[in-house]
Amino acid sequence: MEGSDVELDLQRSVQAVLRELSAPATTLQSNQGMWRWSLHKKVDRDPAKSPVLVRILLRELEKAEAEDHQHVLIPLLHTLMYVLTKATGVPEELYQRSYTLCTRLLTLPAPYCTVALDCAIQLKTETAVPGTLYQRMVIAEQNLRSELYPYQERVLLFVDPELVSASVCSALLLEIQAAQEQQSPEACMRHVVAHALQAALGEACHVGAVHRKLQASSRRILEHYFHAVVAAVEQVWAGEASDGQAAGHLQRLEEIYHSLLGPAEVARARCAGDPLQDRPPGILLPSPTITFHLWTGQEQLWKELARFLRPPSQLRLSADLEALDLQGLSSLDRAARASVLSTDSGIERDLPLGADEIPAPGSPELERAALQRKGGIKKRLWPPDVSWSGAWDGAPGLHRRTGRPSGDGELLPGVARVHTARVLVLGDDRMLGRLAQAYHTLRKQESQKFCLTPRLSLQLYYIPVLAPQDPTASRQPELGDLATFLGRADPWYQSTVNTLCPAIHKLAEMPPCLDTSQAVDPFILDTITYYVRMGTQPIYFQIYRVKIFSDLSQEPTEDIFLTELKMKIHEPKPPKEGASPRRRGAAESLGAELSLCYQKALLSHRHQEVAISLRATGLVLKAIPASDTEVAASAMDHMCLNVSVAEVVKSCHLAGRSFSMATNTFRTSSIQVQSQDQRPLMLWLDKDNRRTFKDVVRFEVDPCPEPCSRSQRSKTPWPNPEEQKAMEQTETTSKPLQMPINTYSGIVQ
Repeated sequence: MEGSDVELDLQRSVQAVLRELSAPATTLQSNQGMWRWSLHKKVDRDPAKSPVLVRILLRELEKAEAEDHQHVLIPLLHTLMYVLTKATGVPEELYQRSYTLCTRLLTLPAPYCTVALDCAIQLKTETAVPGTLYQRMVIAEQNLRSELYPYQERVLLFVDPELVSASVCSALLLEIQAAQEQQSPEACMRHVVAHALQAALGEACHVGAVHRKLQASSRRILEHYFHAVVAAVEQVWAGEASDGQAAGHLQRLEEIYHSLLGPAEVARARCAGDPLQDRPPGILLPSPTITFHLWTGQEQLWKELARFLRPPSQLRLSADLEALDLQGLSSLDRAARASVLSTDSGIERDLPLGADEIPAPGSPELERAALQRKGGIKKRLWPPDVSWSGAWDGAPGLHRRTGRPSGDGELLPGVARVHTARVLVLGDDRMLGRLAQAYHTLRKQESQKFCLTPRLSLQLYYIPVLAPQDPTASRQPELGDLATFLGRADPWYQSTVNTLCPAIHKLAEMPPCLDTSQAVDPFILDTITYYVRMGTQPIYFQIYRVKIFSDLSQEPTEDIFLTELKMKIHEPKPPKEGASPRRRGAAESLGAELSLCYQKALLSHRHQEVAISLRATGLVLKAIPASDTEVAASAMDHMCLNVSVAEVVKSCHLAGRSFSMATNTFRTSSIQVQSQDQRPLMLWLDKDNRRTFKDVVRFEVDPCPEPCSRSQRSKTPWPNPEEQKAMEQTETTSKPLQMPINTYSGIVQ
């Protein structure tokens, strides 16, 4: 295919992607997202098309910036960066144009400036040392051992067999296994070496000869060249990547290249030319390591994360890391309660000597040691607010996305988050409710034991998989509220993730392919891979706590919910609306007399409590906005519940008494509901039949506070007990627990 035909074909594919983004949400098709996948596949099959596609994407980005088409900026940026991560041979002029464009986009509001900044940092990294992004991504995702870059990632895919059919589970498992059997550690190391040499040497690298030599090398020789290439790249970043070190990096890679091929092979390639040089073989970007898990309970999430942190072949990083033993939690609890005195005077000569540098009696060093400052401010060994949202929601371990490794992810000296767990759940709102329970349990355990937080960056992802609609059912359950919200908040999520549901069911209906020797192009696995790699912007969802009273004289039962709480009253079938009751008091027998006390949600965040009494047949609390206006409002205020009360309205007229049903709606941040006539209530949490509570007489709902252990609270005595109580209440209410779900852009304003 000639150059003009290639450019025209890629241009048509890019325009098709842009048309999908501009189409209204009501016209979405089941094949949405196929254009994005096919565009990347065209480049994977022919890497020579990468510079052409980069030039087209840059042209479209500059056009969108000039015409203020902000809705396509983030999808185009993600598509551009995904191509540049895998590509080699892209002219430096295109990198400079991309970087300049991203710096101009920093003037836009969030989330555009946030994504543009992330892309600008990655472009700066790749421009300084070509091939860095690819190398770090493969090392982390494939868990390849490297002392210079010890960061590891893993995707944990959770599927609840009660919510997702067995055919869907088996189809996904077969596709994951078929793809991962084709990417052994040796193959991944070959990809890293070949990509680094090709990215640094350019046309001087005879790719075909490199591939043939690596294919014929043994495991020991392959590991030698792999570690040499990694050292050549990472040692540049250890020295701040100056111009001289960048030149030394290129010289070291040239030496590796000549050592790999040998002088005779290099001379033969230069003189005769490489017959495969005109069409170099593509260097694949293998999919990340994905482990498939059937959801069995809340504790499973903590167990799988702990198992990921302590694999059998885990490399020892430092003594502080080994001190965080998952089995030795009692010693950590004792250390968390200890206090130490600051003896640092700020003078270098006053620093304490090591064990092997003890001065002799009467020496000047011993006299100076006696002059060290005693006392000082008391300080805790563990940070008092280590269970903040930032301790889990951020991605300090993803240094491959933000340049060289730094100490930003360190919570303790010598302890950095070198592990990133990407927890991906499939299902509907019920599965998200169960994930919220597990997330809350995990945070509560961490506030007491503190063993995963220092080493783990936790990222949460969600792909909706709803059951096929039953045409015979009179009313389908609304089980995709959160997926609908994410689609409205992030159009790129709607285009590439929300439309996976029909494709997953279609995959489950196809007969399994038992031949794993042939190369496959798994659409669903590739889409999942694209999502977990590029979905770095979280949307935070407030978790709500509910206190359930079956007896007002006893302690309540506590639980949480994420999307919805539904209340219903046991009663006979009500008469038709507007009908007159056959006997006196029939209207009073419908529903129950409820007492509601709630705090009104105001934009000014002022406290305004409302107390009312009414007769109602049901009540629904929704934490997920249901309209585009509420989506924009939720970006400013996450702690807001939409309450709908099915109220019984009685009226008197000449024919007698009658009643009608009316829906009373309001917004609140917390609410208390109590049955006044002793009629029991029934509660459903997150639309889950397994989370049903019967015989309820009262329940209270408020934002779930961040778990905090007693050892982390300040033990400073307060002169006034009322001031101490007020301070504890302020600390509890100011730190609500929110669960992040990663998307491509977050909430687009």
